[in-house]
Amino acid sequence: MSGSITDVGGIRVGHHHAIDADSTLGSGWATGTTVVLTPPGTVGAVDSRGGAPGSRETDLLAPANSVRHVDAVVLTGGSAFGLAAADGVMAWLEEQGRGVALDGGVVPIVPAAVIFDLPVGGWRCRPDAAFGYRAAETAGADAAIGSVGAGVGARAGVLKGGVGTASTTLDSGVTVGALVVVNSAGDVVDPRTGLPWLAAHAEEFGLVAPPADQRSAHSDRHGELSPLNTTIAVVATDAALSKAACSRVAVAAQDGLARTINPCHTPQDGDTVFALATGAVEVNPDPTTPASMTPELPLVTAVGAAAAEVLARAVLVAVLAAERVAGIPTYRELLPGAFA
Repeated sequence: MSGSITDVGGIRVGHHHAIDADSTLGSGWATGTTVVLTPPGTVGAVDSRGGAPGSRETDLLAPANSVRHVDAVVLTGGSAFGLAAADGVMAWLEEQGRGVALDGGVVPIVPAAVIFDLPVGGWRCRPDAAFGYRAAETAGADAAIGSVGAGVGARAGVLKGGVGTASTTLDSGVTVGALVVVNSAGDVVDPRTGLPWLAAHAEEFGLVAPPADQRSAHSDRHGELSPLNTTIAVVATDAALSKAACSRVAVAAQDGLARTINPCHTPQDGDTVFALATGAVEVNPDPTTPASMTPELPLVTAVGAAAAEVLARAVLVAVLAAERVAGIPTYRELLPGAFA
């Protein structure tokens, strides 16, 4: 119903994670890495709204800087330690001959962002280069969701977070997709109703207001909220966009987080959204666009609006699909009446 980021032609997703079967909060393995692979020539940009981001190669994506194309994006657990997973993705891409071609070989461009999940598993149990390599080599068109990859140790307020994805196709034929790792300090669910903050999405997923006792149980857990979290995402389109236009799409897509997470973009979050444009679909510029404005302005507006919408849906997909890890309750467990 919601689609997948891999509906954008050439985009592939891979996960690798480690979960101890008997893990409890703060012990054992409960973390992972997710990789979004791009087709050659994909333009990339990024927007970070959280006050505590953990990232790599994001400065390179600024519109004023030289490199335009991105070979992969890494979303990973492990806080700043987890950025090591990008080394493994670079190694895999180098073996494929992907990257900026230089005299001695290629340098793959692999931006990355992390979530803070260290307290969920053992503090020293965090992704390394091997996680990134395995996620890259297993990437495909089937993007698994829920408690997989970087979503294994994720939380969404007091509930289990995870990986979600969604897509849509515009009237122009352009496809827009999103993939998110929901690890938010804020709640995805309104404690007064037991439903997502955005009512339209509750209807889309067939949710109804759960019984009062379940809403109360959810509300009573709010004292467990973690002050250190981050939601990280990738939005992608097959439209032909410039680097500056991709940057505007990343900015617009952040609205999808703000619609479904409350509070969002806090000083303790590192909320970061990457935007990718494969360039496979050319859309003729609107002839009514004023000459003083960029001719791709209407397209950028439409893609940005769609990116926010699919990212909002992907957030809910992540939470609804999540399975229990390290004793963190899921939405389906704590509010089962919403599925009646």
